[in-house]
Amino acid sequence: MSTPTGTAQSGSAEDPVVKRAGEASPAADGRQNGSVKFGRIDASLEDVERATVRSRDHIFSMQHGEGYWCGELEADAMLEADYIFAHVLLGTGDAGKMRRALAEILRYQQEDGSWSIYPGGPGNISLSVKCYFACKLMGMEPENPILVKARAWILAHGGVTACNTFTKIYLCSLGQYEYDAVPAVPPEIVLFPKWFYFNIYEISSWSRAILVPLSITYAKKPFKKIPAEQGIDELFVGGRENANLHLRMDRQKKIGWRNFFLLCDRVVHWLERVHIRPLRAIALKKAEKWMLERFEMTDGLGAIYPAMLNSIIAMRCLGYSLDDPQVIRAMDEFEKLGIDEPNGTADYPEPTFRMQPCMSPVWDTAQAVYALGEAGVSRNDARLLQATDWMLSKEVRHKGDWAVKNRKAEPGGWYFEFNNEFYPDVDDTAQVLLALNKIDNPRERYQYDVCQRAIEWIFSMQCRNGGWASFDKDNTKMIFEHIPFADHNAMLDPPTVDITGRILEALATYGYTRRDKRVEKAIKFIYVEQEPDGSWFGRWGVNYLYGTFLVLRGLEAIGVWNHEPQVQQAAEWIRSVQNADGGWGESCGSYDDPVTRGVGISTPSQTAWAILGLLAAGDTRSDSVAKGIKWLLAHQQPDGSWDESLGHGRTRQAIYTGTGFPRVFYLAYHQYRDYFPLLALTNYKRAMEREH
Repeated sequence: MSTPTGTAQSGSAEDPVVKRAGEASPAADGRQNGSVKFGRIDASLEDVERATVRSRDHIFSMQHGEGYWCGELEADAMLEADYIFAHVLLGTGDAGKMRRALAEILRYQQEDGSWSIYPGGPGNISLSVKCYFACKLMGMEPENPILVKARAWILAHGGVTACNTFTKIYLCSLGQYEYDAVPAVPPEIVLFPKWFYFNIYEISSWSRAILVPLSITYAKKPFKKIPAEQGIDELFVGGRENANLHLRMDRQKKIGWRNFFLLCDRVVHWLERVHIRPLRAIALKKAEKWMLERFEMTDGLGAIYPAMLNSIIAMRCLGYSLDDPQVIRAMDEFEKLGIDEPNGTADYPEPTFRMQPCMSPVWDTAQAVYALGEAGVSRNDARLLQATDWMLSKEVRHKGDWAVKNRKAEPGGWYFEFNNEFYPDVDDTAQVLLALNKIDNPRERYQYDVCQRAIEWIFSMQCRNGGWASFDKDNTKMIFEHIPFADHNAMLDPPTVDITGRILEALATYGYTRRDKRVEKAIKFIYVEQEPDGSWFGRWGVNYLYGTFLVLRGLEAIGVWNHEPQVQQAAEWIRSVQNADGGWGESCGSYDDPVTRGVGISTPSQTAWAILGLLAAGDTRSDSVAKGIKWLLAHQQPDGSWDESLGHGRTRQAIYTGTGFPRVFYLAYHQYRDYFPLLALTNYKRAMEREH
């Protein structure tokens, strides 16, 4: 069906032969107790093989009966805070779950009283206000030491008025902020034609799914009176009656897009006050229709937490009853994101309830199958064949939002969740293609057709600058980041190097080479995006380690000579940020301060990324790789897994190495710590054997 990964065009007459840096001479060959003798510190290949077998067995033990993998997707306490808020607003919810959600919130409060969007990070004002409010809604007294400490931190950092728009709109619905003071999200935006410079298809798919139902809520302005003792007036600096709730103009830069959009916002608010809204009824109808259409073939609107929550509130605002089938279905899908452990777990024995931002079965299954295939599991293994059939059943065959700017392309590809037909993404699609190449499916003709459709769809999604984004094509109008309600910092979906690198690896696996102009254009995009120190920014994983490893994997696979200066500079950067213990790590803080790129405690997933990046750059001889492998071997658990967390018991927290939105929302993929180390160990062993 295709050639093995990374060898699709090596040695061809038309393309450069891939050379490996530092190839050993025959005289250097030799083994002692399974270790290569170079006067270096190489790990025993027997130890690597044993670790690989344990890891394979552990990953198979996590496979679900239907054939897929789906690890927990962990995020910050805002999900639990919004869960409590939503059920208080709607008058619904299980009291026990809500108490356990509160316990989960309190578990993550930091010493200074704040809550952070990632473990060990600085306090976040919007998150801290939401968590404080959730505590009040659940009956905690303001004199409680937990709230005293939180209140002091919040007031010192600007109070409620410093929160983002989404937080303020939620507060409005329970009477804790003024609708007239929040940035307007008028439903009339859905009426803007597709040719208009600003329309909903010029913003990211996730923003679209969040904002359309939120615009209905803004238009209807729901209000539920809560007892005074549950309010948060004490979080306004100088008192709520003295607070300036409106966004302020930029006085230093009087002529600019921010001030322009703020002026437009004030005009919209004035029209709201005098009830000049001639298109409001039409807009609400269209927004409702848009939303309901995207309930079909999905696990809720967009299959992501905030859009699902907003859609439920929007339907209630439109008059849907709680026993309406659409509301029941939406509520059921929302509750499925919850993980309820009323009796606790072995690691954390206290009762807890937490929410996931979405589920990741397609992503986890593709990653697991690919890692297992690379680790030598038979191409006809029944477990992998079952996983293949499951992935093939999730192929997208209907046009979604992506087709608005990509009208001629036929549907193809895969999404992230169990069901999300409107929103396939090229990153998942590329990873599924890599996984399918590891399997000899009895229905090979069908699998071949599916893969060809996916490749054609990927090419149709290539952006003008040569790169690929996740869900949309050429979603790059930076001006929209200045819109007042865009302060969630996730308005756009521009092309990124991490996705582009993975796509190059997938294309090479299916025989594409640099002779293809589209491939060469992607390589040029990657080169342009390289940082001065040699690294690449990681949009969907933390951070420069993630971006750099994926780029190097893609460049190697597609046939870029690994002695190219861009490749060797990247490899040198990876070596330069290795920790003293032999591992690698990087904090989410590198998105705020690029100076800290590559700095953080060693983690299994990030150590694996670094090793994979170095191996892709041809580095099989440096002590950096050997030390990294030894770190992975030393930190493997007896059951074949790896631990990627901080603390113990009540203070135990997963380390976030996944990125939802830089500087806004981060993730802990609980299976990253397993399939990436397996991939690194396998690639290391193969590289050492190939060298000798």
